[in-house]
Amino acid sequence: MPEVERSWIVALPKAEVHLHLEGCVAPALVGQRLAPVTSLAQLLAQLDHLCGAVRDPEQLAEIARGVVGRASASGARHCDIIVNPAHWPCWQRQLGAMFDALERPFAEAESEGGPSVGLCVSLSRTLGRDAADELVDTVVELAHPRVVGISIDGNEAGGSHNERFAGAFARAARAGLRRCAHAGESSGADGVREALEVLGAERIDHGIRCLEDPTLVAELVDRGVPLDLCPTSNVVLGLVADIASHPIERLRSLGVAVSVNTDDPLLYGIDLAGEYERCADAFGWDEAVLGRVARTSIESCFAPPARRADLLAELARFVEPSAG
Repeated sequence: MPEVERSWIVALPKAEVHLHLEGCVAPALVGQRLAPVTSLAQLLAQLDHLCGAVRDPEQLAEIARGVVGRASASGARHCDIIVNPAHWPCWQRQLGAMFDALERPFAEAESEGGPSVGLCVSLSRTLGRDAADELVDTVVELAHPRVVGISIDGNEAGGSHNERFAGAFARAARAGLRRCAHAGESSGADGVREALEVLGAERIDHGIRCLEDPTLVAELVDRGVPLDLCPTSNVVLGLVADIASHPIERLRSLGVAVSVNTDDPLLYGIDLAGEYERCADAFGWDEAVLGRVARTSIESCFAPPARRADLLAELARFVEPSAG
C-alpha cells in the first residue's frame, strides 16, 4: 500500500478535539527545563509547574498564538481546547481575565483564516462537590463566548467519583454547554460507562479501556459516542507499549467513532499531522480511512453547527477525488 504523503495529511481538513492548553505551554516561555514525561502523575506535576509560572496576560496570549500556529501548520480547521483552572493558580479567581487574554489571538487567527477555537473548562477530579459546582456556576455566569463546554480530567485511579460531579455537569447542560470527560485512561470500562450515564458526556477523552467490556463497546457504536484518542500520549504514559499496539484501529474496525489528537503536544514533542502519519504507518491507513477519521473529528467537535457544516463540506470536496 502506498505511503500517504505528509503534505496530503496536512492539507486534509480536520479538527482537534482533545488538546490541553496546559500541554501547550512552552517551557522556554516560563524559563523552565523539564525531564521527559513517563507517567500520568509526573505529567500532572509538570503541568502544575509550568502553568504556575504563567502570571502575565501576554504569556497567555503567546501560548494561544502558539496553539493556533501549530494547528494551522497541521491543517486543523478547528480546535476544542481544554483548560483546567486547577493548574493555573494565578488565574483561578480571575477566569474572565484569562479568557479575555486568550480571546485576542484566537479572534485574530480566525479573522485571518486560521482555525476556529472553543474552550472547554475542565474540572479536576481532586475537586470536592461544592468546588465543582462553584466553578461551573462561575463559567455559566461569565457566559464568555469563547467557552463552549466543560470537561473533567485528572487521575481516575482509585475511583473516579463521578457522582460527585453529576450536579456540575447537569448545571452545564442546562446552560447549553457541551460536555466531554476523560475516562478509560487510568480507569477501566466502568469509568467510561459512568462518564456517559452519570455525567452525560457527549464525547469520551481516551476511553481505550472500553475494550474490557464488549457490551459497552457495542453501546458506543450504537449511540455513536466518539472517542477522542491520543496514541502517542498513551504510549508515553505507559498505557500501551507502542503505536502499533494502540487499540485505535481495533476500535475503528469495530465501528467506534474515533478521532486522532495530541493531548499535550509540547510535552511529547508531537504535532497533529505527525499523529495522523504515525497511525497511517502503523495500521496501513490509506487516504480514505484518514478522511473518515478526519470526518469524525469534525462531526464530534463543539464548533457551531454552521461551522461544522462548512468544514464537512470542505472535507467532502477534498477527499472526493480519492474516495474511490
